[in-house]
Amino acid sequence: MLIVVLAWLAVLAVCGTAAVFGHAARMSSPTPRQRTGLFVSRAGPWVAGITAVGTAAATGAWLPAAALGAGAVTVVAMVGLGLAPH
Repeated sequence: MLIVVLAWLAVLAVCGTAAVFGHAARMSSPTPRQRTGLFVSRAGPWVAGITAVGTAAATGAWLPAAALGAGAVTVVAMVGLGLAPH
């Protein structure tokens, strides 16, 4: 049980870090691609984290869902960075 709690705390930490990282990206007049990247960088980590919680609640597999959730948050943050690198 302790491992599952620690895993979900790690997912929460990754979500928070990715969201702060996404909020650091600011542009004066972004292109549509950069605007999409900003949206993905700011909202995407939370959407991925909430999706992981929903998946865990539906399946009962809390530890694997936490691992996949942390990976999904990281991938979403990297996609946002790729779309809006400044």
